[in-house]
This record gives sequence, C-alpha cells and structure tokens, in this order.
Amino acid sequence: MYLRKLFSVRHTLAFRLTLWYAGIFTVSSCVAFLLFYMLITSVIRERTDEELLGQVGQFSTLLSLKGIETVKRVAILEAQAAGVKKIFFRLLYPSGEAFSSSNMSYWKDIGVRRIAIERLLSGSSHMFETIVIPERKHKVRILYSMIGPGIILQLGQSMENYFRFIEAFKRIFITTMSLLIVLAAGVGWFMARRAVSGVEAVTRTARNISGGALEKRVPVKTRGDEIDQLATTFNQMLDRIQTLVSSIKEMSDNIAHDLRSPITRIRGIAEVTLTTGKSVAEYENMAASTIEECDRLLDMINTMLLISETEAGVDRLTREEMDISGLVRDACELFEPTAEDKGVRMSCNVPDACRIFADIRMVQRMLANLLDNAIKYTPSAGTVAVSVHEDEGQQVVVSVKDTGIGISPDALPHIFERFYRCDQSRSQAGIGLGLSLARAIAQAHGGGITVISNPNQGSTFTVTLPKSLPSAS
Repeated sequence: MYLRKLFSVRHTLAFRLTLWYAGIFTVSSCVAFLLFYMLITSVIRERTDEELLGQVGQFSTLLSLKGIETVKRVAILEAQAAGVKKIFFRLLYPSGEAFSSSNMSYWKDIGVRRIAIERLLSGSSHMFETIVIPERKHKVRILYSMIGPGIILQLGQSMENYFRFIEAFKRIFITTMSLLIVLAAGVGWFMARRAVSGVEAVTRTARNISGGALEKRVPVKTRGDEIDQLATTFNQMLDRIQTLVSSIKEMSDNIAHDLRSPITRIRGIAEVTLTTGKSVAEYENMAASTIEECDRLLDMINTMLLISETEAGVDRLTREEMDISGLVRDACELFEPTAEDKGVRMSCNVPDACRIFADIRMVQRMLANLLDNAIKYTPSAGTVAVSVHEDEGQQVVVSVKDTGIGISPDALPHIFERFYRCDQSRSQAGIGLGLSLARAIAQAHGGGITVISNPNQGSTFTVTLPKSLPSAS
C-alpha cells in the first residue's frame, strides 16, 4: 500500500514541480561552483607564478652583486630549507645543459624543455609551464628565466599545498551541496504542495459533485492569488450549473404538469365520443377539439424550443438596421382591434424614427407578447401606453405600461421564469412562456427587460436594446 502511494506521487504535479525546483537549484549551484573553482585555481596559479618570479628576481640580483657561486650556494640552501620535495633549482647554459642544481632525486623525471630555452634566447623574459608527473597526483609549476648573460634558471615548485586546499574545498562543497539539495527538495515539496493545495481542493469538490453533491463548493482563501481566482471561477460555474439543473428540473415538472391537462382533455374527448357518439358531427367535433389541443401543445413546445435556442445562442440573430419606432406603431395598430373589443384604450408615443440593429422577427415576437399580456390583464376602461425613447447612452428604451391587475410582490421575482403563472392569471388562457421568451430575446440582443408593478394598479415593462452592433470583443 505504501509503495503504491509512493508510486502514485511520481505522477503528481507537486512531485514534478519539486524535481524542477531541485534540478534548477542543483544546476545553478554546480555552475556557481565551477565558476568559483575556476576563479580559485586562477588565483592560486597567479600567486604561485608571483612567488616564482619573486625568487627569480632575487637570484638575478644576487648574481649581479655577488656572482654565480653565491647563487649556487643560496639556491641549494633555499631548496633544502623549503624541502627537496617542495622546490628545486637548476642553472642551465643556453644549450640546455645543467651546470648546477639542488637535490634532484625526487625530480629526476623532470627534464629541460628545449622550446622554453629557445623562447628565452629569442627575447622572452620568462616562460611558465605546468607538468603532471606520472604516478603522482600533484602538479608542478615550472618557471624558465634568464637571470644573467648565458645563465638560465629553471625553478620548479610543487603545487601539493594548493592541491590539498582545492580537494578540501571540493569535499566541503559536495557535503554542503548534498545537504542543500535535500533541503531544497524539502522546501520545493512544501512549496509545491502549498501551491497545488487549491487545485486539490477543486479536484475533491469535483469528485464530490460527480457523486451527486452538487451543493459542494471549493473553499476560497483570502490570498487573492491564481488558485483563489480558479476556486472563485469554479464556484461561479457550479452556481450556474446548479441553477441550470434546478431550472431543468423545474421546467420538467412544469412541462409534465402543463402537458397532462391537454392530453387528459384529448383522451377524455376521444373516450366520450367513442362511447356515446352516434353521428358524424360528434366525431367531427372530436377531431376539431383534438386539433385545437394539439395546436396548443405544438405552440408550447415550439415556444420552449425557441427560448432554449435563443438563450443558448443556437438560433443566431439576423441583425439588420431597422426602425424600432415604425415597428412599435405597427404592433399597436395590430393589437388596436383586440383592445377595442375589450374596452381598453391604447396610446402609442414614439418618435418619428429610431434606428437600431436587431432581428426584426424576434423583436416583433417580443412586442407581441408584451402587448398581448398588457391587454389580457387590463380590465375594461383601462389603458395601455406604449412609448419609445433613447437614453443618454447607446440604448433604446421601449416601455409598455398598463393599468391592469398588477403583480403581487411575492410573484414579481418569478414572472420571467418558464411556465410561471401568477394566481391572479390562472383564469386567463396561457402557458406562462411569453415573458420568458421576451426576456430571452432582449438578452440575446445584449439588452434586458425589467418590470415595476403594484397589485390592482398596473404594471410597467421596460425593454432596453442597444442601438449598435455588439463589439468584436
């Protein structure tokens, strides 16, 4: 079980982030060590060269002041004082032949390079070289220099002390880096786990929702970072999904309720006619009633589909420039006879012209629903006033005001929901989809619809529509 859990960790984002963090830290540290190592070796070599040049200067001065014999004696004494394994001297003729040297038993493998002699004879003041002696781990730094007429000094110094310093530096670096890499991996794991903790919370919430707990939400902290923004967006999406699921459930219940009545009537008419009908006229009446109920069902289903397609953006609007004032005047003229038959007075207050970009067919449908509702729920001797005006922005406002039965405050927040019908309107014919369709059409155009109503005083529906086409963004 532990091995399985450990293996699963390898595939997590936190593990990959930790590897990246530790890897980048390790590579950066190695590059820094390499640069520091090159700097140290360069400084050590320069110090060694300065010491060798200093000794050459001393011998050159000694030669000019006290002669070659003194130089021989002092060279041997200094080699013995420093240690025969630390330093050696050779005095050479221009031919490369040694005529004096310190104890060379330890340095017998080191010869005289002819190319160094030739460079000195050609005018070079000195020449350095570094030699690696087989079966010895320490390098030797050698200096060739002309200290007097026809006298060349070969001076060699072991780099054992510096080599030990470098080795100690390497050991300290490796030990320190090992501890730092482990620490970096631990810190990286902690930071990665902390960074992805919000993602894990989103994952847990998604799993709970998959199990049916749609009310679960991701906890949002107060840091305001990208994880909090993700959690907030995810919660907003869940709120939207839960609202849609509730709407679908409610709509399904309403559909089942509204379909049951006409289907029951169709079945009742058919059953009564089949059991008691004796004439062709009775069967014709049954067929006519069935067709009427079917038309009502088809109208309800088509309206539901139109609302769904409009809200989802499937039914793309055919936007074109149109005169909303003329469209409202035509709608008022169309409903004028219906209002007169009911004893309702209509007024239409619109400007001469007001042009917008919209789908004419959809706007006509929206206006028809609003005017039909206003006349339907306004008693005789009431009024319905329709107006159009432009606000200070880039919008057109269409207002439909009636003096009808009004809407109760409890029902007001729900009137744009599908199949919702106020108790006062249950006696009127309708399926409760007209206002839902009007809102869907207004929102599809980038506008909206609001209502102000008081019971027994009337209602005012206000539609706002943008005058221009929506921007590309």
